[in-house]
Amino acid sequence: MNRDVNAVDGSECQDVKSDYSAPDGLRRSANDGDALARRGFLKSAALAGGVAAGATLNARTVHGQETPDVIQVALVGAGGRGTGAANDALHVDNAKLKVVAVADVFPENVARSVKALSNEHIDAPEKVDVPEERQFVGFDAYKHAMDTLEPGDIVILATPLAFRWVHFQYAIDKGLNVFMEKPLTADGPSSKRMLELSAKADAKNLKCGVGLMVRHCRGRQELFKRIQDGQIGDIIMMRAYRMHGPIASAFTKRRSDDMPETLWQIKNFHSFLWASGGCFSDFYIHQIDETSWMKNAWPVKAQALGGRHYRGDWIDQNFDTYAVEYTYPDGSKLFFDGRCMKGCRNDMSSMVHGSKGSAIVSTSGHTPGKVRIFEGQNQSRREVAWAYPQPEKNPYRLEWTDLVDAIIHNKPYNEVPRGVQASLVTSMGRMAAHTGQEISFEQMLNCPHEFAPGVAELIVDGPAPVIANADGSYPVPQPGILKEVEYELFDV
Repeated sequence: MNRDVNAVDGSECQDVKSDYSAPDGLRRSANDGDALARRGFLKSAALAGGVAAGATLNARTVHGQETPDVIQVALVGAGGRGTGAANDALHVDNAKLKVVAVADVFPENVARSVKALSNEHIDAPEKVDVPEERQFVGFDAYKHAMDTLEPGDIVILATPLAFRWVHFQYAIDKGLNVFMEKPLTADGPSSKRMLELSAKADAKNLKCGVGLMVRHCRGRQELFKRIQDGQIGDIIMMRAYRMHGPIASAFTKRRSDDMPETLWQIKNFHSFLWASGGCFSDFYIHQIDETSWMKNAWPVKAQALGGRHYRGDWIDQNFDTYAVEYTYPDGSKLFFDGRCMKGCRNDMSSMVHGSKGSAIVSTSGHTPGKVRIFEGQNQSRREVAWAYPQPEKNPYRLEWTDLVDAIIHNKPYNEVPRGVQASLVTSMGRMAAHTGQEISFEQMLNCPHEFAPGVAELIVDGPAPVIANADGSYPVPQPGILKEVEYELFDV
């Protein structure tokens, strides 16, 4: 989109109409992943930063090829989240998986990832077979990693979301099954592109998982069923919270001169909307998705508040606080609060309130969920009507068990439409906060603004998708002043 948009998210998108029929997205297989929890095993490997019953492997056909005894896996995006996903894949017990290639734009990420996976599976070295010749670095590394695979193998796509559609397209061309991290998109054009690619994946009988792993939690699945069966009555209101201190790369200081701008923005991708949708899209999608699942509907509009406080030298493009009111088709509400500030009360939970009772979807973080149903609204111990038995199986592993089960038994399996839907609804709330306007789902989907239209052509020394101000800071939202799109971008 060729226009000056140091702006913020929506008035030019306000009048856009749509003939788009939103997919229901609520496929019962579900997912939800979080970088913090999935990165835990990396710490045990001293790398700071960064289960169904055992079925026998049935023969399956993908482009005329039978399922091999071992399914090969390539990792594209070797940060903490990608490495955590690869580790979860290697823990499935319904098939044999082996990581054979790793790709990233940063060589140190590749080296750390291979070392961490090897250390984690030191007692099963056959699970990690990534010699130097299958460790790839650069913007085209994803192609080389996928080229090592055969049709029917699995590629993990865990780079910043801006690259998701580019890598998904290549995976489809290669006939590969895909596990991709959330969120999938941050704007309307890339969302439509992902939906088109999803249809192509279906046409080739490829299986596609999306890292919203909470939907694979057996406790949440039982809770969903009970809510749909009317145990708490009609859902009237939901509330969700994600409040904690500075996290991942969502807070960034000014760039030094020792790294090219484009690589620096990718390294600090949580700070930039073009790369991640900001902390709102990357982190808050979890609570927004899981509550919408329980409602069995997607919100149709959002209004929101937000602001930046005590920023000091931080120059990222995020707000510190967000408060969003989502409205569903029947008029019921989800109230979501997000905060990323030191010294404040922390909370990461989701609740559902109905006409006959209430429920907890998430207690504190993603796992264990410890889901409960209450007879009243106070959610006290005396009101507990049902609770899922503890301990729970790890949903980060269960999402892989479910994906692999679909592959080896050739079951229909494509979570991309729902992943796009969750990404769009999340972006709708972010845009509402950043512009100070009420934003509808149709406006979000059909707004022509694309954050990184030239992402497929990015090069190390080329221009970055967002340009720094003269003082080294970056454009930030100004609700009520900048009412159009979220930030000025450079069309590469």
